[in-house]
Amino acid sequence: MPQIPEKIHELTVGQLAARSGAAVSALHFYESKGLISSRRTAGNQRRYTRDALRRVAFVRAAQRVGIPLATIREALAELPEERTPTREDWARLSETWRSELDERIKQLNRLRDHLTDCIGCGCLSLDSCVLSNPDDAFGERRAGSRLMVEPRSREGVQGPEARS
Repeated sequence: MPQIPEKIHELTVGQLAARSGAAVSALHFYESKGLISSRRTAGNQRRYTRDALRRVAFVRAAQRVGIPLATIREALAELPEERTPTREDWARLSETWRSELDERIKQLNRLRDHLTDCIGCGCLSLDSCVLSNPDDAFGERRAGSRLMVEPRSREGVQGPEARS
């Protein structure tokens, strides 16, 4: 990994990409989403301050655990501009995501635990499948083994059974 001399306070997009491990296109995307920022030189080239390295690392770490970019942007907006996020910043911001991650883990555990129920019987029945139709919610509305999109009402006619 290339080292950046201490006397250099701004990085080109290529230097930021090489040092952070993120593709140039990813950096441009992050910038378009307000996750990092740059200034433009007289020749219209991007220049990033050194704190962009830590911000990119922050974004990539948060993405790896499934945090949406909009949530990451909100978290980064709480940090002072042009300051490298610290360990304390990361701890404070990531704490707010803990409950969301715990809920996802519960959902994935539930999915894992019920996955063999569906695949084991092979039916993928909407009246008994705990994955596709928890608590037989669709059975309350209509009988049948398929979830069908109900057509929009035309002149008072509602659904296929009303047309027969």
